[in-house]
Amino acid sequence: MDQAEQLRNIIKAKKQSSKKPVARVITVTSGKGGVGKSNTAINLAVQIKKQGEKVVILDADFGLANIEIMFGSVPKYNLGDLINQGKTIAEIITKGPNDVGFISGGSGISGLANLDKDNLDYIIRNLAALDRVADVIIIDTGAGIADTVLEFLVASGEIILVTTPEPTSITDSYSLLKALYTHPDFRAEGTKIMMLANRVAKEEEGEVLYSKLNTVVAKYLDVPLTYLGAIPQDTQLVDAVMQQIPVSIKNPKAKSALAYEKIAKRLMEKEEGNDITKRGITSFFSNIVLGKKDRIEVK
Repeated sequence: MDQAEQLRNIIKAKKQSSKKPVARVITVTSGKGGVGKSNTAINLAVQIKKQGEKVVILDADFGLANIEIMFGSVPKYNLGDLINQGKTIAEIITKGPNDVGFISGGSGISGLANLDKDNLDYIIRNLAALDRVADVIIIDTGAGIADTVLEFLVASGEIILVTTPEPTSITDSYSLLKALYTHPDFRAEGTKIMMLANRVAKEEEGEVLYSKLNTVVAKYLDVPLTYLGAIPQDTQLVDAVMQQIPVSIKNPKAKSALAYEKIAKRLMEKEEGNDITKRGITSFFSNIVLGKKDRIEVK
């Protein structure tokens, strides 16, 4: 029995043994670094937590550890320790501000495809536990079009693309969407891509930015792109970053914090309108493991 068949059987068994709801997985990405991607992931997590949801962030921006730096918390274990050291999901979740949990990805993703049946069973069982302890899982990917980033995006049902008014950011956002569109495993009909305009002078600038990008995307790519909202340029956000405290906690009335709050409410309203099909983190990682061999969608 090959690995794809093993994983299919494991996930089928987990589906039959548990009818509990799965978590909603939202992936945050960007075409280039330095546009506020990790800040967006953190502040959206804080704002969603304020709405009464249990939230966990997975820091998949390998090697940079942006989430733990911005949270001012050093994790004891990471995802690699779950895979290689037998740690549980509960052991690798670090509590950040406002009880938002986060998991450091470490180098744990790269070895997933080579695991044997027993290790696969262990990983899937623990990932199913994560689906039960979190309502929303936010994944902070690396920036750009590296293979590891595209693997996460291909596996995602919901993607937030952070873009700024800088010409290079717009160009790189389009390059990322083009790389995603041409990826052999990408399925546009099963993916929601939402553009978030960051560091804008005023909200109208965000709408103009979206219009520019969407015009090119609509002309050359068959990729669905919607507008999620805008985050204004804000010195209070910069101060919060320097103090390693999310602006949504340090100054909830800051204009950037209020904008994150508005966007978080918009995201959750989409869910209430039954506009989102939850895949769960187990399905998310099964897609990454199988890759081009045999993509699985767990319904």
